Amino acid sequence: MSRQRILVVEDEPAIADTIVYALASDGFDPHWCATAGAALEAAQLGGFALAVLDVGLPDINGLELFKQLQRGTGLPAIFLTARSTEIDRVVGLELGADDYIAKPFSPRELVARVRTVLRRVQRAAPVDTSPATSGGFKIDDERKMIRLHGRPLDLSRTEYRLLRVLIERPGRVFSRDELMERAWDDPASAFDRTVDAHVKALRAKLREAAPEDDPIVTHRGLGYSLREKA
Repeated sequence: MSRQRILVVEDEPAIADTIVYALASDGFDPHWCATAGAALEAAQLGGFALAVLDVGLPDINGLELFKQLQRGTGLPAIFLTARSTEIDRVVGLELGADDYIAKPFSPRELVARVRTVLRRVQRAAPVDTSPATSGGFKIDDERKMIRLHGRPLDLSRTEYRLLRVLIERPGRVFSRDELMERAWDDPASAFDRTVDAHVKALRAKLREAAPEDDPIVTHRGLGYSLREKA
């Protein structure tokens, strides 16, 4: 059985050595990159199951690296950072990261979190892989892509799931809790404002693709829905 490849992006060699050793000892195949640039090159080759990303990288901020990886691969990710304040954690999770661990950390804890995230991802069984359409949207779940009026949307993994939930039931009002349950790998790690932030980001991308449309409806105190076409 082939070992799952893990992309490790950490600029401190001592910390990287610890992570690589812990992952390799637990049956994974870690690939270390010291910079975001090297990580992007490695990710283009594919084959990674998950990324462990340091936030404080020397060339590109780890949060920006994550956004670029999401656009290219949708790779699940765990953030590593020396900062442990709530705002840093919230920013990472709002971007769609799967987990967050602050330095210093236990290598065994990191490996356990890697396994937990991978189990979540593997449990997400594909539903219907045939393209589905609604109100100008076309969902291609096999390619994890959504088009609006024929134009592909540049969505993160969480944005894709969130928009898909709304598209599949136009007019149906989803509470924030329902959206977290359906679109997040770990609903317990999300907050109401996390959903709001993702909806705000989605609206900006939808306006860019179709300025004349305003498909997401806010129901104050209730949640969100996709506007039904007459």
